[in-house]
Amino acid sequence: QVQLVESGGGLVQPGGSLRLSCAASGLTLDYYGIGWFRQAPGKEREGVSCISSSGDSIYYADSVKGRFTISRDKAKNTVYLQMNRLNPEDTAVYYCAAALWGRGCSRTLYDYWGQGIQVTVSS
Repeated sequence: QVQLVESGGGLVQPGGSLRLSCAASGLTLDYYGIGWFRQAPGKEREGVSCISSSGDSIYYADSVKGRFTISRDKAKNTVYLQMNRLNPEDTAVYYCAAALWGRGCSRTLYDYWGQGIQVTVSS
């Protein structure tokens, strides 16, 4: 049974940093691409950053380029999203998702989803 569990969210001031973790079980990162998505109130879920199963393809949304970094630890079966210089527009529920042989950040590629975790950027 595939399970994805996000952690590391919370409240942070503008300009601050957070690191989200996505702990995967029931799958191996050798075969699954992992994506981070977010959904703000009243908006559609959007791809933030995705890493392919091979690790050689990484996508960032324009809005987070230069501020967010995706990485993975295959030994821990965990994918991270380091978020720096956060601003209020980054406030959303963040989800991690897995796609078999996944490559790219199209939401329709992803079969398994975590429950989501709230990130709030506010002073």
